[in-house]
This record gives sequence, C-alpha cells and structure tokens, in this order.
Amino acid sequence: MRQKVPLAICFIMGIVMLFQYFIPAMDTFNDLITKWLLVVAGFVMCLGIYSLVRVHILKIRRKVPGWGYSCITIAGLIWMLTVGFIWGRNLGTLFQSTYFLIQVPIQSTMMSLLAFYVASAAFRAFRMRNLEAGLLLAAAIIVMIGQVPVGASYVPGVAWLKEWILNNPNLAAKRGIVIGVGLGMLSTSIKIILGIERSYLSGGGK
Repeated sequence: MRQKVPLAICFIMGIVMLFQYFIPAMDTFNDLITKWLLVVAGFVMCLGIYSLVRVHILKIRRKVPGWGYSCITIAGLIWMLTVGFIWGRNLGTLFQSTYFLIQVPIQSTMMSLLAFYVASAAFRAFRMRNLEAGLLLAAAIIVMIGQVPVGASYVPGVAWLKEWILNNPNLAAKRGIVIGVGLGMLSTSIKIILGIERSYLSGGGK
C-alpha cells in the first residue's frame, strides 16, 4: 500500500492535469489545484528549512571540516527569518537592506569569479584541432566582435554576419535542443504517470 497509493494518486492527478488543458470546463479545477500547490509549497518550505538546519547542526556538532560555514548559514537563516517576521519584507526594511547589502554583493562576486572559469573553458573549447572546432572558433570571434560597438563600427559587415549566425544556424540548433528536451520531458512524464518510473518513491520504488 505504501507504493500503490502514491502511484494511484500520481496516475489520477497526471491524467486530470493532462485533460484540463483540453476541457474548458475544468478551469475551476485548475484554479483549485493552483491553491493546493501553494499549500503544499508551504509545507515543502518548512521541510526544507528543517533539513537545512538538521544537516548543518550535525556538521557543527561533529566539527567536520568547514563547520564554520555551517555556523554562518544557521546565523543567516535565523537573522533573515527574525527581521522578516518582525519588520516585514517591504522596501526600506532591514530585511531588504540585508538582502541588497550582503546577498547581492555576494552573488555579484560569485558571478565575477565564474567569469574566469568560463574564459578558461572557452579557451580550451576554441582550440582549432579540427574543422568543427575551427568553425566554432570563427563563429565565436564574429559574434564577439559584432556584439561590441567598436567592432560593429570599424569592421564592415560584421554586425549583419553576427545577426545571421544568431538567427539561422544558432537558432536552428537551439530549436533542435528544445524539441529534444520537450520529447524527453514528455516520455518521462508518461513513464511517471503509468508507474514505469518509480525513482521518486522511497527505496527507488523497488
């Protein structure tokens, strides 16, 4: 029963949510499901906070390497919850000030550090070892030159060539990838609805 009930609920809700896109009379049911999702999301948030606290408390107790970062994580969680409940989350509050003065600079720093890894990966990828790598290198150079105002102004035709690359071969490849991802999502959804894919169950559904 521990597996049959979740499988039955998954099958019924999957079929219902599938047909609600084709039956206009089910719009009210769709609104009700949306409200249910908000309630479930609230419980999921509580579960996530409990899991976060439990994991980092264990790290602090066992003094595992890097347990100081766990202390900072717990302190940040308590701080944001406290100021959010007391003063709210509107602009000008301590919650927003903490976010814009601490969280945003940290995110900007992380992105700036990632830029060096992206540049290193691009350097390795653009090595012209064969014809395909040469085409990739040429397209990347054209797009980079065409993206900056100086290149578009001083290199004749590079702006048009850049737009052609982005709107034709690049867009065609992007659409092919999106179609492949869509087919993969469809096949996975069908497997989950029919009970073939059971990895979300406890113990892998065995």
